[in-house]
Amino acid sequence: MGIQSAMFSGVSGLNSNGQAMSVIGNNLANTNTIGFKGARTVFSDLLSSSIYGSGGFSQVGRGVNVSKVDNIFSQGTFETTSSGTDVAIEGDSFFILKQPGDKTAYYSRAGAFRFDDEGFLVNPEGFRVQGKQYDIDGNLVAGDPTDIQVLNTGLIPANPTTAMTFSTNLDAATPPLVPVVPWDPNDTTSFNYGASTQIYDSLGQSHLVSVYFTKTAANTWDWHWSAQDVNGVDIGQVAGAGAAGNLTFNPDGTLLGGGIAAVGPIDWANGSDPSNIDITFDTTQFDSESVVISQDQDGYGAGNLTNVGINSEGVVIASYSNGEQIKISHLVLGKFKNNQGLELAGSNLFSSTEDSGPARVGLPGPELGQIFTNSLEQSNVDMGQEFVKMISAQRGFQANSKIISTVDELLGELINLKR
Repeated sequence: MGIQSAMFSGVSGLNSNGQAMSVIGNNLANTNTIGFKGARTVFSDLLSSSIYGSGGFSQVGRGVNVSKVDNIFSQGTFETTSSGTDVAIEGDSFFILKQPGDKTAYYSRAGAFRFDDEGFLVNPEGFRVQGKQYDIDGNLVAGDPTDIQVLNTGLIPANPTTAMTFSTNLDAATPPLVPVVPWDPNDTTSFNYGASTQIYDSLGQSHLVSVYFTKTAANTWDWHWSAQDVNGVDIGQVAGAGAAGNLTFNPDGTLLGGGIAAVGPIDWANGSDPSNIDITFDTTQFDSESVVISQDQDGYGAGNLTNVGINSEGVVIASYSNGEQIKISHLVLGKFKNNQGLELAGSNLFSSTEDSGPARVGLPGPELGQIFTNSLEQSNVDMGQEFVKMISAQRGFQANSKIISTVDELLGELINLKR
């Protein structure tokens, strides 16, 4: 009876080491699989027999068993890529994906994403990446994460200019001029300095708006404005009108007062809506030559989609030919208390279980992990370590097969005793 038990112990060793070899083979097969997490085989012994001898009670093992196959969730190395939609996670969180028409969430470390023909951000198997959406003003929308989709794959409409900002310095040493009435933007003797910027109407057509500054007294400047319509015709203040406004400065050269004025409505005579523009003067009067430091306006013309990428914060940004960049969505990550409880779902995906607990979902950051763009996380399988494990499993298999062959010889000798 004891000899036959040794044979079954050998069989358990063959089975267990065979399973270990399967795990090693799977690890090596996925050496180049993006985001793959290797596994290891954990053995446990079997104690199933008790014997009683002159020395008392004893236990005899009955072989070995595979206790568990653990996934190793250590960080993989990053590979730099040329795709703006390739992303990798530094940390132990996961991307969240859903299959079209299915609310089940899946989790993955493989960030080889792309956009499909409907504008959805998907993985190679067509699972849609989840994120928090932005509204038209660039603010995150409250609620649960949804499929990331770029809707404006064609033209985006124009946005008319409603606000302009001039950051300038007006030379304090400039001598005053006698105001010219009627004021004429083509008369260079009627102003000391001028600045221009391009704006857009409701049709997306561009126009040039200019502001002219005339020093009328110490620390006092009048300003006028003019614009050109689509046909190049000057549109300005009514002839004979006084200054559109004035700027008064403190003795230290800083602006006294708000420095905000409203201009319009401007009729561009091209079918567009009249423009009403708020001009902000971020202006100083220092003893330095008059210069435009910066100028800004909030309008833009229509534009075609030229590129969609993901920045280092995990924000999906659509870029258009008019220079506009629109925030589409913000990638979200899921983190588990027990990664070992996750269930393999194939195609580089995991699913949650009771052992893993629910995912805590949030935006990338110090807690959930950082996002790296133009990067992919490689498999964390160490080939050298796997080959060492392979040798160990092979030797274990050979030793257990030797047990079976030896027991067979012993049984043969036992049978020959009858002869």
